[in-house]
Amino acid sequence: MKYRIPVLTALALAVAVGVQAHDLFIKMDSYHLPANSAVTVPILNSTFLVSENSITADRVADASVASGGHRQEVSMDGWHADADTTFLDMRVGEAGTYVLGVSTLARDLGMSGEDFNTYLATDGIPDVLAQRERDGELDQDVWERYSKHVKAVYQVGDQRTSGYDEVFGYPAELVPLNNPYELSVGDEIALRVMVDGKPVQRQLVLAGGVRDGKLFEEREDRSDGEGVVRFTLHESGRWYAKFINMAKTDAEDIDYESKWATISFEVR
Repeated sequence: MKYRIPVLTALALAVAVGVQAHDLFIKMDSYHLPANSAVTVPILNSTFLVSENSITADRVADASVASGGHRQEVSMDGWHADADTTFLDMRVGEAGTYVLGVSTLARDLGMSGEDFNTYLATDGIPDVLAQRERDGELDQDVWERYSKHVKAVYQVGDQRTSGYDEVFGYPAELVPLNNPYELSVGDEIALRVMVDGKPVQRQLVLAGGVRDGKLFEEREDRSDGEGVVRFTLHESGRWYAKFINMAKTDAEDIDYESKWATISFEVR
């Protein structure tokens, strides 16, 4: 076990857990956009329905858009926060399928063993929780280094194009292997789980979404031997998939490092 000074107070621990248990999503009002139009993109920090914290521009390592084999940075001049939600103002280009990506810098948080165990159980990290139980570490407080990496696939106009499978090179990401905008309800989407540029086997991935303002049931599966996970698109609406990849570290002051990834798209 590693230690840091000053020791966290109970209040600080509670705040740490509250912040850490937030997913980050790009949740567009519509994923079907007219060509060469201005759009404001909401970025939610909590759930796919509600944002509880905004993300300041200095925490962003990359914001970029890819389509048809080309990728370019998005100007941070359009990055702004309104209360608890972050927004990105940008312009979309010609007709085609695009991927917007945002990657955040790593941050460190400390929490009690009990709170950490709860977080593992509720946020889809059962393997680490099981290992802590086997090692007799459930009562040990921890320091965690985390970063979040989010993508959204959106369609401009009617022309479907390549580039939806662009690998951004983020510490963690989900890469669609088929174009979401060539799929309908009942079809299957395939996503490759990538961590540090390599496919990951047996990673637990959760998928869900929202229709008419209500979440539909979240499903889960694990990536196969090629790092690919598949979900049947059983509902129309705005979909997401997500995972948290966590591992112990050898760093002196960090116990675990986690890399969060989400992707969103729309099914009509």
